[in-house]
Amino acid sequence: MRKLPPLGSLRAFEAAARHKSFKDAAAELGVTPTAISHQIRLLEEICGRPLFQRRPRPLALTSAGERLFPVLRDGFDAFMAAVASASQRGEHAALRVTCPNAFASRWLVPRLPLWRQARPDISLEIIGTDVVLDLRAAAADLAIRYARRMPVGYAAQEIGRDSFFPVCSPTLLGEGARSIKRAADLWRYPLIHFDWTSKDPQAPTWRQWLATARSIDPNLPNIDKGWDLSFREELHAIDAVVAGQGIAILSDVVVSSELHRGALVKAHALSLPGYGFYLVHLANHPRQPLVEAFSTWMRSVM
Repeated sequence: MRKLPPLGSLRAFEAAARHKSFKDAAAELGVTPTAISHQIRLLEEICGRPLFQRRPRPLALTSAGERLFPVLRDGFDAFMAAVASASQRGEHAALRVTCPNAFASRWLVPRLPLWRQARPDISLEIIGTDVVLDLRAAAADLAIRYARRMPVGYAAQEIGRDSFFPVCSPTLLGEGARSIKRAADLWRYPLIHFDWTSKDPQAPTWRQWLATARSIDPNLPNIDKGWDLSFREELHAIDAVVAGQGIAILSDVVVSSELHRGALVKAHALSLPGYGFYLVHLANHPRQPLVEAFSTWMRSVM
């Protein structure tokens, strides 16, 4: 007869080790951080040694915790895969793909007819959201993550990177398009800004772009121009740019269709580095052939 530690303690430890946070583990499991701490203390008593180095912060695993974590992580993934394969969803259920809203709307959805031509036998459910869904909780089968670095703890592959340029409708520039040679020339037009949910201080925003422009041209006048239009959502900023309402710093991947057909143009040549697009899924996904089919298609069209 197997004598295992309480499942609650194992789940609490795996979630805390994965998030490197008792608070985030508690949010995932729907309990309090105190309950997570209690469950981990119980597991540490069973193991006879600490599993976390609690000070100094951030939270880190001890050598014993580092040995235990990958075994539990892979074990829970295997449990989830087995349950999913035995569930009533079966192989005929849609493959669920999550990705950022703007990427879904502007890049992926216009190319779905190509997917239907290539694989009419596989249905897709596209989950456009800027929230990072938990693949281990079966929130989706596969994710397109937008990040500076390769996501860890999953099977992941980079399928592309983007750059950010000042972009606008050609109707906004009119006959004066040729006169935009320096960054200061852009200040004659409305500047459009949108919030970055990642809160990355190095995000490719107007502030970052103007700082880069000044590093190249020290004589650039330091004009204190605020954003003429500001949006919470990136998609709304793109809509405003397409409508000719101003110039925004946008991803050349996200608005590639508009750039290709001439609905948008690059208003200035200076670019900022963007992020990587990564295909991410569980290493032992129960629907691996479908995941691989979508991954192969994405690599071919991106």
